[in-house]
Amino acid sequence: MRINPYLSFDGRCREAFEFYAHTFGGSIDMIMTQGESPIADQLPPESRNAVMHAQMHVGDQVLMGGDAPAGSARPSGFCVTLNVDDVVEAERLYAALADGGTAVMPIAETFWAQRFGIAHDRYGMPWMINCLKPMP
Repeated sequence: MRINPYLSFDGRCREAFEFYAHTFGGSIDMIMTQGESPIADQLPPESRNAVMHAQMHVGDQVLMGGDAPAGSARPSGFCVTLNVDDVVEAERLYAALADGGTAVMPIAETFWAQRFGIAHDRYGMPWMINCLKPMP
């Protein structure tokens, strides 16, 4: 079993995935708009540029997403966690995700981590950056 986050956007999925690929050093496997799908002729013309499905790889991890239908509620009650082994990388990721977004919990040392922080990115997605302390 694999568990993969699937993020819902309000019309900015393509932009978000391009940002994530650049920030995380990942590669976008696919972005399909509703207009490129087999059901394009059944959809209203104004929805054809919306992303039906996007998928990217960062190492062996997969991140997926799409543009939610107009009027859909924003997802809540979750964070996507990035676990990294390097303090400098944790700080870089936090700065990139918080830029244009919201710094919820500034990145700092905690009792369990060399660095931990929470930021909502410019697309409204909540991220936790975690760089654990070495095990004794």
